[in-house]
Amino acid sequence: MTQEEALTILKTGANVFLTGEPGSGKTHTVNAYVAYLRKHNIEPAITASTGIAATHIHGMTIHSWSGIGIKERLSNYDLDKIASNERVAKRIMHTSVLIIDEVSMLSSGTFSMVDAVCRAVRRSTKPFGGLQVVLVGDFFQLPPVVKRKIFVDEEISNDEFVFEDQSKPAPTQFAYNASAWRALNPIICYLEEQHRQEDDNFLEVLSAIRAGTFEARHKAHIDSRMVGDASAPNDAVRLFPHNADVDRINEQELQKIDGAERSFTMRSSGAAATVETLKRGCLSPESLVLKVGASVMFTKNNPSGAFVNGTLGKITSFSASGAPVVRTSGGRSIVVEPMEWMIEEDGKVKAKIIQLPLRLAWAITVHKSQGMSLDAAVMDLSQTFEYGQGYVALSRVRTLAGLYLLGINERALTVHPEALEMDEEFREQSNSAKEVFTNMSRRDLSDMQNRFAKASGGIIEEDAE
Repeated sequence: MTQEEALTILKTGANVFLTGEPGSGKTHTVNAYVAYLRKHNIEPAITASTGIAATHIHGMTIHSWSGIGIKERLSNYDLDKIASNERVAKRIMHTSVLIIDEVSMLSSGTFSMVDAVCRAVRRSTKPFGGLQVVLVGDFFQLPPVVKRKIFVDEEISNDEFVFEDQSKPAPTQFAYNASAWRALNPIICYLEEQHRQEDDNFLEVLSAIRAGTFEARHKAHIDSRMVGDASAPNDAVRLFPHNADVDRINEQELQKIDGAERSFTMRSSGAAATVETLKRGCLSPESLVLKVGASVMFTKNNPSGAFVNGTLGKITSFSASGAPVVRTSGGRSIVVEPMEWMIEEDGKVKAKIIQLPLRLAWAITVHKSQGMSLDAAVMDLSQTFEYGQGYVALSRVRTLAGLYLLGINERALTVHPEALEMDEEFREQSNSAKEVFTNMSRRDLSDMQNRFAKASGGIIEEDAE
């Protein structure tokens, strides 16, 4: 399915699971839909499963939006308390469209709890209280992190609010296994275009990992990118599965540089808890220490296109005002000024932090690299411990020539077997949906889209023109 075909379906108000390989344009499609909604005077609730993903989309975590916070179980008392929270209730009642990004990292239990809260607040038995729900993600990427078992609360007498028994084996943690997902029954929009990888051989390798058809010829391509630490390029970011390796390398490399340090401290405004959520999700640190010669990575997109989240460079100097000057790997010189990370609700800024859109970039974790596009990366995947971790890391770079491997283990070349099985089903459902909507007349589609805009309190197409 193309981005335009998926956008056409989204505009009808249907519940959708927007998926596809890394670089297929999921974020671009969501942004286009958000722009469409706002053009029609409809403000969507933009959320994500993690703080990092939330900051990428100027939204909040689904846990914060729904009021469930860190809860791992819900009783009738919990539901009543959340529903009586004026701020949460107003937020949910005033929402017509709920977007949840990186849904692959949302457990089935949490997914069902959000559904229960929405139905309780909106006093509706419909899935998510009748909201249009747009789920975005790729189940081949990093799976949910579940710290401990979650059990059905025995106090809940109304089956309407019971969520899955999370004491089952790990595969049941995926959101699509939740009864709430089955009730929602989203249309699958599987994007098939590729806008990141520019190397046919590399794309074939990634597709083979994704399809579970990785063979010797694919391994040969991977082996061709094995390098020794001494021969790895110094100006490429390094990816590791573990935080300890990342922190160690960044500190070591910074200390190797002679010269004065410059420190930049994050500023913030808004409710303390909300600000803390932003800080946890922001890739720029609260205290950023830089030196001339430091390798850095931009952590935010620049609307003017001068840089994007993931652009690499080096500090070449500091301006008269003290701002760092970065020369990018593409040869562009940029004076870097502070930028804002915000959480918006109903079109209003609830909290924001201000910091330079930079971080030390000799090394980052695979987890923090999710969503980025890199020109080059040095990876040590010998300690890969989670399904999808290696796939996420490898798919960050655009070409095989930009990949430098220090080590890799077998787990890095595998994806979750259950995700592999579901992928075939998702593709089939997407093809069926494409056929149905392709056969609809333009008039019927336009009528559906305008009815949804009007039902959501927005202006219809004729008024928007």
